[in-house]
Amino acid sequence: MAETRQVLFVQGGGAGAHDEWDDKLSDSLRRELGNGYEVRYPRMPDEDDPSYARWSAAIRHEVAALNDGAVVVGHSVGATILVNALAERPPEPELRAIVLVAAPFVGAGGWPGDEFELPHDLGARLPQGVPVYVFHGLRDENAPPSHADLYARAIPQAQLHLLPGRDHQLNNDLREVARAIGPDDLRPVAQE
Repeated sequence: MAETRQVLFVQGGGAGAHDEWDDKLSDSLRRELGNGYEVRYPRMPDEDDPSYARWSAAIRHEVAALNDGAVVVGHSVGATILVNALAERPPEPELRAIVLVAAPFVGAGGWPGDEFELPHDLGARLPQGVPVYVFHGLRDENAPPSHADLYARAIPQAQLHLLPGRDHQLNNDLREVARAIGPDDLRPVAQE
């Protein structure tokens, strides 16, 4: 019997994000991945006021509970904090992939913010050999699509996927993310 693959989905910030917004994304990912995947969707502390200290500690706790070969996916500010936490301290389990969805870039060229500003050498600090996927809707009115380009520069090994007609929630459809991380081996995603 094949082993169940784990996916950790880190929510975005804002009042009601876990139960009213990002639950649709985690449900879409579960549906698209199908059997053989366990999508974990923990509630982040004080979701209406994301703090790097609180969220990175919660994310590290969740990542430490994963098996080798797990995939981590973050949405919005959850993706920004996730990638920063992974760059700051490499995770214990060996990750299969890192996926950033509609992630605001905090730093030069992006949003100001001392608390979770991304390091200039972000790509070099991430676990080596782990594929990084950046997905961003071209109709995102929360985090400008130009932020995806900033991630592509900061993480040269990242595969960038700009999705026409998609908003900050990617229209609650993570089929492209599911194609990138399963059910076969990780691979580039054809744009639709």
